Amino acid sequence: MNTNGFLKYTGALFAVAILSACGGALRQDQDDMAVAPSTATLNATYVGRTLFVNGRPVTAARLSPLPTYATILPDRHPKSKTFEYVFNEYESYASIFNYPKSTNEIGMIAGDGGQGCTNVLYGYGKKTFWNVGGPDQITEYKVPKTPIKTLSIPGSFPTSCAMNTNGDLAVGVYEGTASAGGGDVVIFKNASGSGTVYSTPLDEEFFDGYDNQGNLFADGFTGDRSGFALVELSNGSSKFVTIKTSNSVQFPGSVQWDGTYLTVFDQDTSETYQYTVSGTTATLKNTVQLSGDSDCAQTWIVQGLLYCGDAGNGNGEVFKYPGGGSPTAVLTGAFDVPLGVVAAKK
Repeated sequence: MNTNGFLKYTGALFAVAILSACGGALRQDQDDMAVAPSTATLNATYVGRTLFVNGRPVTAARLSPLPTYATILPDRHPKSKTFEYVFNEYESYASIFNYPKSTNEIGMIAGDGGQGCTNVLYGYGKKTFWNVGGPDQITEYKVPKTPIKTLSIPGSFPTSCAMNTNGDLAVGVYEGTASAGGGDVVIFKNASGSGTVYSTPLDEEFFDGYDNQGNLFADGFTGDRSGFALVELSNGSSKFVTIKTSNSVQFPGSVQWDGTYLTVFDQDTSETYQYTVSGTTATLKNTVQLSGDSDCAQTWIVQGLLYCGDAGNGNGEVFKYPGGGSPTAVLTGAFDVPLGVVAAKK
């Protein structure tokens, strides 16, 4: 795929723009919850290859033609042990699931959106997860949905997050600080405090992830929002460097350690690339091809599975990993521009 491929979505974006979006009109009580469209207009435009929804940059390559809304069943999640969270448009809500018990939505968290991460490199997070959903905040939750802590970042629009095995939290910032410009990463030691800002070679930061050695990787666009780039802050270093990939990546996607390889998802080709990294070169070892998805804006790998927040199909999907292929399950419920996904257990 290439940039021209985005033209075919123009009509869909105009269709989206005339619809109501889920914003502040989410209502919730303890026994019965429902999601309904607000009166706000959903405006979607491209600046270069970056999609903006209601003036905020999002890390999806494209949207579904129509946001969907559905009534959520009474909250059942206290009886579950594992949970999956599909994060919708920033500052909207998160849809909660308990796959493989069910593929139906079992609850929601109002005010969430964007992307998420947990306190493990891959797999089901242990009792907590983080959500990047506010204009300059990131919130930690106790599973299934109790807020614990909120951290603030400098600059505008946090886009991604990742944790290392020491409990440090790295938060990607789309535009970075006013003084530095470009995409930054803020690292919070022990997931607390005010954080330390690191500039990156990226013009726009989209996703980040640690490997098992404590090296932090991030991807996004450089070159006036046109060219993919992967960057690394090696463990103990104070400066990000650019990593050259042995293959061509079309559109930035999730960066995550999968237990053996550093992985980068390509939203354009629906492929997860498995790399070994030496010096400033990432060598492609294997490719995991997905089919039946439209745009996995964020993916999350657990043992044997890959979860997808599909902004193109407007749902959540579950794939075999590293088998790939068609979805083994589709998560159904109320969605409004799915952008992120993460999994955690009690």
